[in-house]
Amino acid sequence: MGAHEKIKNKGEEIAGKIKEQLGELTDDEKLEAEGKADQVKANLKQAGENVKDAFRG
Repeated sequence: MGAHEKIKNKGEEIAGKIKEQLGELTDDEKLEAEGKADQVKANLKQAGENVKDAFRG
């Protein structure tokens, strides 16, 4: 996996954490849930890339 994809996935994960925290601070359950979903999505992408790397190496 290229460094670009790793950085992109980590950025998406961090953005999700920020969104989740903002939702908690403002009592916005929808925003909090979106943040959690964004984190899960980023982690799944990362896992998929790791599987690809395992088969390449």
